[in-house]
Amino acid sequence: MDSELTTLAASGATTLLALMVTDSWTHARDLVARRLARTPTGRTTIADLDTARARFLSADTAQEGQTTLDIAVHLRRAANSGALTADDLRALSTALEHLAAPSSTHPITVHNEITGGTQHGPVIQSGRITGALPPLLP
Repeated sequence: MDSELTTLAASGATTLLALMVTDSWTHARDLVARRLARTPTGRTTIADLDTARARFLSADTAQEGQTTLDIAVHLRRAANSGALTADDLRALSTALEHLAAPSSTHPITVHNEITGGTQHGPVIQSGRITGALPPLLP
């Protein structure tokens, strides 16, 4: 079990590091925070992740390996304290990998049809439009 936790922590750390430089970081951080919220060291670990991210963003590539190791150590500590189980780490790692996956791997197909009457101008599709409409240009 010990080697499995180490492998899961390393995998999660690598994925988390990749997410640190993307727009998905906030969501990834929230995923980790929710998993660690029930632990006494959860806030400290999140603060450590924020520090690691700041260090990573300002560091050169040579320090990437050390940052990954630091994150893996934080996840491993959470597992050793009993705060995270192997299942928790596995679920977290899977969620982070899904978040890091390029959106092109999940193609979305949209099909629209306009029925009823004749349209003599542009047709705009939207989820929801709120607020006042801007004035029309002359």
